Amino acid sequence: MSLSLPSVGLLIVAACSEVRGMVKAEIAVPPRPEACTVVAPGGSIQAALDDTATTAVCLSTGEYQGPLKLQRSVTLWGPRDAMLRSGPGVIIDVTAPGAAVLGLTIDGANGRFDFLDGAIRVAADDTRVEGVSVINAMFGILVERARRVRVVGNHVAGNREAATSMRGDTIRVWETRDSVIEHNTIEDGRDLVIWYSRDNRIESNRILRARYGLHFMYSSGNLVRGNTLLDGVVGVFVMYSRNLHIEDNLIANAAGAAGMAIGLKDAGNIYVRRNQLIHDTIGVYIDSSPMQIGERVEITDNTVRLGDTGLVFHSSAHDLAVRGNDFADNTTQVRVDGGGDATRATWSDNYFDDYAGYDLDDDGVGDVPYELRSLSNELIARSPNLALFRGTPALAIVDAATHLDPLYQPAAVMIDHAPRMAPHPPGSRR
Repeated sequence: MSLSLPSVGLLIVAACSEVRGMVKAEIAVPPRPEACTVVAPGGSIQAALDDTATTAVCLSTGEYQGPLKLQRSVTLWGPRDAMLRSGPGVIIDVTAPGAAVLGLTIDGANGRFDFLDGAIRVAADDTRVEGVSVINAMFGILVERARRVRVVGNHVAGNREAATSMRGDTIRVWETRDSVIEHNTIEDGRDLVIWYSRDNRIESNRILRARYGLHFMYSSGNLVRGNTLLDGVVGVFVMYSRNLHIEDNLIANAAGAAGMAIGLKDAGNIYVRRNQLIHDTIGVYIDSSPMQIGERVEITDNTVRLGDTGLVFHSSAHDLAVRGNDFADNTTQVRVDGGGDATRATWSDNYFDDYAGYDLDDDGVGDVPYELRSLSNELIARSPNLALFRGTPALAIVDAATHLDPLYQPAAVMIDHAPRMAPHPPGSRR
């Protein structure tokens, strides 16, 4: 899954172009139910939803007024130009197993942050929210204490005028299991939150300009695969969670002083595989992960390019493997902060574009180890206040001096005893 340099350039140009305005998401409206009670604009949707003889309520083009409650197994369907509006509060509250909200557009203007006012709240098993467009809502789709929920193919657009920290979450999943969040387009919100939730699948979503594209806390057994996360602060952040697979995602332009593509804190049994981490401040940030003896973290077959720092170790690493990755065009490949020790990790089969070794037997593996040594990193570790000068010419000169004067060799930051001589071919599957 490695990208060629021209591909990287095109990717960054495309990512930056999307910052200029709201994405026109191509969201498919699910098919209209066959047996359907039609409610015209101005009619009572709630009366039709409460009618026990009705299995589906269909809206027409036009404007409708909420709020609504789905208190039994009924489907609410509308075309894209059926607009549902309401004042503060939850606009559609789904409390019955088997209910579904499909198609229509929801305008959530005037919502309150402190009351968790949202476009849709789901609090029942075996429910669906599919093909819905949400605009101007404080919170987008809230899923609480439910199982087997499907949040698929929706477009949730937040308020890009508000400060990022004061926006609501686009999708918020709490105490939810065995559910699917896929093929959604999400933009200009705060976070997509997965809290106290397990065994869910988050796949093939496009998340733009978020604070945390995906934010996991106390959540285990989740799969994060095939998502695209662009122009946010943090791509995927995992805290106090176990048994997560983060695979085949593209995370680009995670920028700013706090920018990182993937962050791991006090997490264990985390598998980061085949991701493309492009032009991020930090590729992967590791803090006390794994925390417990017997757990592992594996970072394998990823591409980390055009970033300020490829990997940051904020604490010592045990049972952590870094294998088969491509590190290229980064200002710094690996950095150690806060008393960390990257040499305790297992390094093998990685490609580093600044490797100066040789391959006399032509087996594709360097005959001498790749050793990263940095006097500036060593000085910052001793005196953290020097971090203020990171990236400045002053510390760059310090590192240059150690290359010119071989009499002083700083301690190794990390050592890969079997580095690859070339990156993985573009488009290869590992």
